[in-house]
Amino acid sequence: MAIVFACGHPGLELCAVTTVAGNIGLPRTTANALSVLEFAGYPDVPVASGSPAPLLRPAVHARHVHGDSGLGQAQLPPPKTRPLDMAATDLIIDRIGASPGEITLVATGPLTNIALAVRRQPTLVHQVADFVIMGGSATRGNVTPAAEFNIVTDPEAAAIAFGAGWQVTMIGLHVTLQVEADFGVRERMDRLGRLGSRLLEPGLRGYRAAKTTPPELLPGPPARPGPPASGPPVHDLCALAQVAEPGLFTYRPARVEVETAGRWTAGMTVTDFCTSPQDRNTLLATSVDKARFWDTVFDAWARVPAAQSAG
Repeated sequence: MAIVFACGHPGLELCAVTTVAGNIGLPRTTANALSVLEFAGYPDVPVASGSPAPLLRPAVHARHVHGDSGLGQAQLPPPKTRPLDMAATDLIIDRIGASPGEITLVATGPLTNIALAVRRQPTLVHQVADFVIMGGSATRGNVTPAAEFNIVTDPEAAAIAFGAGWQVTMIGLHVTLQVEADFGVRERMDRLGRLGSRLLEPGLRGYRAAKTTPPELLPGPPARPGPPASGPPVHDLCALAQVAEPGLFTYRPARVEVETAGRWTAGMTVTDFCTSPQDRNTLLATSVDKARFWDTVFDAWARVPAAQSAG
């Protein structure tokens, strides 16, 4: 969903995709990125394969959520194109270094590639236009009560990324859970030709997410479980929508630190809204205009060649 949105939105130019192990192993995430780009009609977008495992911890996966393919029930042809003959870290450093101040770096998976890139090239943090992540939470997690998947998969990498010296724009679980692909959204997908019938809808049908209503952002009373949501959330899509249309979200500045050593809290994004301005390192999205969000998304999806072909 996020890749196709980035291809279709008229205000974005998707200049490259890098992959990392996370929801599924690296060979599959790389093949999926290539297949999605080909299916959508953008086979020329370069793809580079990244880290196959976290910096210090064993690799994990989310097959129980995204299926063995990583794409739910969507079945795309194997890719005809191949990834670049260069590592993701090299591609990130080279592309951003060649166009300082012009490229927004968006991370929708574990932050391993990002940590490796900023450790190797510290000036990277001054060369990006923005660094946006889908990850973390200002309230509860979805893997443990404290931690969200993308962060807890490689908390050491996340700690490096948040402490690198740039401002992180964080689209966390507390806001992505507000955006659900409900029945009305699926009805709109029916009008997107092959894009809806072969990729978006099967992907949603195969997505086994925990259906919980997001807790309110602190400060406030402790969060309590809510009623079942009306559809699965679209986490990664929120990060790309934020880049294309920042006004879709409201934000609060904060200091975010990543817990790496706690027995029960490893991977927690510890969020402090009361810190002094000079200590803030994160612009935290707190809410989203859901109706405008979906209008923006569907307008972008409808521009993709696959959406204009019969299902």
